[in-house]
Order: sequence, then C-alpha cells, then structure tokens
Amino acid sequence: MKIIGHIKTDFKEKFGIPRQSGLIDEVKGEIVFEKEFRIAEAFRGIEEFSHIWVLWQFSETADCEWSPTVRPPLLGGNKRVGVFATRSPFRPNSMGLSCVRLERIEFRKNEGPVLCISGVDMLDGTPVYDIKPYLPYADSKPDAVGGFTENIGERKIDVRIETEDFFDLSEEKQLEIIKILENDPRPSYKTEERLYGMKYSDWEIGFAYKQGMLVIKSIRKRIVEKDYE
Repeated sequence: MKIIGHIKTDFKEKFGIPRQSGLIDEVKGEIVFEKEFRIAEAFRGIEEFSHIWVLWQFSETADCEWSPTVRPPLLGGNKRVGVFATRSPFRPNSMGLSCVRLERIEFRKNEGPVLCISGVDMLDGTPVYDIKPYLPYADSKPDAVGGFTENIGERKIDVRIETEDFFDLSEEKQLEIIKILENDPRPSYKTEERLYGMKYSDWEIGFAYKQGMLVIKSIRKRIVEKDYE
C-alpha cells in the first residue's frame, strides 16, 4: 500500500483528539497529497460530495503489538472486549477510518489539490492511504445498533476560563478549544480533581477538573516543531 498524503491538523499529541470523527465540526484539517498524486483529474467530481471517508494509519502505534482484547475508555477502562468490537488503535493492522465533512478543495501552486475538511479526529502528520466519497443511500443506516456504546450518549462537561491569556487567541481557536474540552478528553474512569495539559496548535493548554467541570488555568505559546515536507 502507498501513502498518498498526510493530514495537517492542530492536534500535536494524542491527548485531546476527539474519540470519533464528526463529533466536533469546528475542528478543521487538511489532506495534503504526495507529489505522485497531485493530479487535478484524480479529484474531478469530489466537490459534489459533502462528506468523505478517509483511510489512514495509527502511525503512533504502528510498531506496537496488537491485543485480542482491549479496555475501551467509555466502559470505564476496566472491562475487556474484543479488539474487533472496538476502534482501538492496537490492531493487527494499525488502520483508522474516519468520516469527515469536505469543506472545499483548494488547488495550490506548491501543494496541488488540497482537501479542506472538518470534524477531524487525527493527529497532525497522520499518513493517509485512501479517500472515498460518503454515499448517503448506502452508508447511512438509521436502524443500526450501537452495541455497548448505546447507553453511553454524548459526554459533555461545562468549561470555565480562569486565565486572561485565553482571550489573546482568535475567536476561532477559542471556540475549538472549548468544544474539545466540552467533549471531555479525560479517560472516563478518571474522576479525581487534578491538573491536565494539552498541546493544540501553537499552544499548551493547562486545565483542571474541579467540582464537575473543566477549568482552563493557563495558555502559553509552545515551541513549534518543524513541519513535514
């Protein structure tokens, strides 16, 4: 299999990434293709679709051994189920599948066709192996059953801001960070009050779990790593 491109996102580490694609529409990303695949004709007609499937690699766990059973965080981290009944990254083949909104396609001088997407759940630099259009008549299953996730529902938590530095960010970045924290990136079995840190875009966000909410305590500029080619 050939890597056809890479994802560019503001997620610089695993912690904080939404648990599934499409949960946070405000989170944006781009798919930049390898030179071999920067052919405009290969994307003809894709702008007619609102969503696409992205087949990608869990590159951070690619060298890890797979496990036949895993402990899904949504089950409290203490109940084991089969790996094929989950979306765990510790799989025989470290492949991920995401359904994202295709916002637009841009044709850039140095990068060729670039897909601008939203609702991403991928780490910056993630290798992409394929993209396919989402087909509502075939892919949408209103009567589908969600297994052990049926009774979990959406995990939302209140977010409070306790640092003026937060308002130095653009309104767009403020909204993205709040939405990410509202989805509670902590493991579901973590209930104690403690401090957390998250790298997002050019920032390091310090927040705490306190009295049933997440409190943003600090925002500081981080050292930006050199981007990939």
